[in-house]
Amino acid sequence: MSGAGAPDFFYREAQRLGYLARSAFKLLQIQKQYKLIKPGSSVLDLGCAPGAWLQVACQSLGPLKNGGSVVGIDIKKVKVPSLHCDARVQTVSADVMNMPKKQVRALSPQQKGFYVILSDMCPSVSGIPIKDAALSAELGMQALDLAVGQASSAHPAEDIHREGQLDGSDSGPADGGVLQQGGHLVIKLLESEDVQEFSKICKPLFRKASWLRPKATRSSSREIYLICQGLKYSR
Repeated sequence: MSGAGAPDFFYREAQRLGYLARSAFKLLQIQKQYKLIKPGSSVLDLGCAPGAWLQVACQSLGPLKNGGSVVGIDIKKVKVPSLHCDARVQTVSADVMNMPKKQVRALSPQQKGFYVILSDMCPSVSGIPIKDAALSAELGMQALDLAVGQASSAHPAEDIHREGQLDGSDSGPADGGVLQQGGHLVIKLLESEDVQEFSKICKPLFRKASWLRPKATRSSSREIYLICQGLKYSR
C-alpha cells in the first residue's frame, strides 16, 4: 500500500494494537531487521513523545523477569503509556539540547551508560526544506554527540558538528558519551546533502552504519534513519 492509503493503514493498525502513534511501526521494522534491543538492554529514547517508541522498546526487552530499562526524554511532559509498558520504563521532561551528559548517564543502570540510543527527535517543521533539514541535522548531531562524545569531533563534517556542539561546560569522563561500547544508535534525519556527512562521521566509529526509510513513513515525508551498529570504542 502506498500514497494516501499508507498513513490510513498504519494509523488504524496502531489504534487496533494499542500503540499511541503510527511511528511504532517504524521502530518495529528497525527492530525486526537489525535486532538492536536485546533482553536486558538499557535503552534511551530521545524525543520520546507521544510514547509509541517507549512501547515498542519495552516490548522488545521481553518479559519483566529479563530485566532491562527504557528511559524516555522529551521537552514535553510524557506519561508512561499504560499499554505495552511496565515498571522498566520512565520518562524525563527536559531539553536534551541543554542536558549535560553526566545527567543523562545518571539515568542509566549503575550509571554505566545505555546499550541502545534511539533519536526520533524532529524540529518543528517550517515548510522551508533547507531550514528544516538544517534543524534536523542539528538535532541529529546533538544525539550523536551525546552518544559518542568527543569521538564525533575527530571526524569530518565540522560545519554540522558546530551546529549541534555542546557548549563545553560538561567536562570529564562523561565527554566520552553515554553509549556503551558495542552499543547501537538510531538517528532520524530529513534527507538533504548534509545526511551523507553523518555517514562519514559514523562509519569509522561503528561496526556498521546504514540507512533505512521505514515502510510506515508517510509518502510525503523526507524522514530517513541512520542505523549505527556496534560502537567500536568509548572514550
